[in-house]
Amino acid sequence: MRCKKSLRMSVGLLLPAVVFCACGGGTSEAIPGQEVKSDKQRLATPPDTDVPELVAGNTQFAVDVYKELAARSEGDNIFFSPYSISVALAMTWAGARGDTESQMASALHFTLDQEKLHPAFDWLDLALNSRGQGAAGKDGEPFRLHVVNRLFGQTGYHFLQPFLDVLAVYYGAGLYLLDFASDPEAGRLVINDWVAKQTEDRIEELIPPGALDNLTRLVLVNAIYFNAKWKEVFDDELTADGSFTRADGTIVTVPMMVQPESMAYGEGEGWQAVELPYDGDELSMVVIVPDDIASFESRLDAGLIGDVFAALGSDYATLTMPRFTIDGATFSLKQILSDLGMPVAFDSASADFSGMDGTHELFIGDVLHQAFVSVDEYGTEAAAATAVIMEGNAMPKHLDVNKPFVFLIRDIQTDTVLFIGRILDPSA
Repeated sequence: MRCKKSLRMSVGLLLPAVVFCACGGGTSEAIPGQEVKSDKQRLATPPDTDVPELVAGNTQFAVDVYKELAARSEGDNIFFSPYSISVALAMTWAGARGDTESQMASALHFTLDQEKLHPAFDWLDLALNSRGQGAAGKDGEPFRLHVVNRLFGQTGYHFLQPFLDVLAVYYGAGLYLLDFASDPEAGRLVINDWVAKQTEDRIEELIPPGALDNLTRLVLVNAIYFNAKWKEVFDDELTADGSFTRADGTIVTVPMMVQPESMAYGEGEGWQAVELPYDGDELSMVVIVPDDIASFESRLDAGLIGDVFAALGSDYATLTMPRFTIDGATFSLKQILSDLGMPVAFDSASADFSGMDGTHELFIGDVLHQAFVSVDEYGTEAAAATAVIMEGNAMPKHLDVNKPFVFLIRDIQTDTVLFIGRILDPSA
C-alpha cells in the first residue's frame, strides 16, 4: 500500500490554512526559518475582465456553504468568511489535476480555467487591500481590511516551481520553511503566531494541537482581518434593552442600538433589508430580516442575494438592531465540501495534487474554519453596496431587527461577499 500525504485546511477568522502531509523526504537543502521566494514578482496590474464571473461563482459558493452550515447548525448563530475559504482553496486548486481539479472547480463554482481564475483573484485581492484609505476603524485606529497569504513548507521537500510561481505571482504568497518532520509542534506554534499577528490576536490558535505531524509538508494560509467604523455611528446613549424573538418563539432581552439616520432600504417577497455603510463608502453590512428565517434560507441562492443588493436604495429606513458578537469554535468543512461535490480531493487513493510536487501522494485531510465578529454602536470587527445615506422628503420607514436575521459584509464596487452569517439569538 502506498503511503499518501494528507492535507488539512483551516480557516481562521477569515483564515484558511491548507495542510499537506507526506511520507517521503525532499530533494533540496534548506534552513528552517528561511523564506524561499519565487524569482517572479506579484502581478501588480492584472486584468479585470473576468472578475465579475469570479465574484458570481464565489457568491454561489458562499450561499452553498451557508445553507449546509444552517442545516447542520439548527438553533445556532453562524458566521464565516466564504472569500477566505475560496482563496485558500483556489491556491490549492492551482496544484490539482484530473478529476480532483474538475470536482473542485464544480464545487467551488470556479467557471474560469486556471489561466484566468488566478489573475482574477489577484485583481480582486489587490482591490480589497486598497480599500479604506483615510477611513477609520471602530477602535479609533485607521480602517483595516488586510488580506494576506503565506506558505509554510517542510525544509528540503521539493515543490514544483510552476506551482510556487502561481502562488507568488497571483497571491503574493512566499514559502517560509519549517521543520515539521523533526518538530511539528514548533511549526504549529510558528504558524499560529503568524496568524495571531495578522488578525490582531483575534485568532490565536488556528491550527489545533495534533493537527500537524512529522508527515506535514506544506501549509497554505489565507488570513483576512477587518475593522471598520460605521459611516454613521449609533448613539450609544440611545441603546436600551429590548425584546428579540428567537426562531422558536421564545423572547430574550438584549441591548438594542438605534440609528435615527436614514439608511438605504429595500424589500422583496418575504424579506426586508437595510444597508449600513462603513467609513469610506467602500464596504457595507447588509442586514436581511426575513418574515420566516427557515423559508428564506430554503430559497437562498446567488440570485436572491443579487435581488437584495439591487433593491437597496429603493427606499430609506431608520433602524433598531441588537449588538452581537460571535466568537466561534473551530469546525470542520470536510463533509460539507465533499457533499458539495469534491469528495475525491479527500480520498487518499485517488486525489491528484501532482501539480504541487509531481507525485500523486497528496490529499486533503480536513478543512477547518474559525471566525469572529463583533458589531456594536461604533462599527464592526471581523476576522472576515454603495450605501447612500440621505434624508428624503417623505417620512422614512423604520426597520426593527427584533427577530432572526441574515447579515453579510460586502465590497461595494465588486459585490464580493467577504463575510456572511445569521443571528438567531444575539444573547448567545
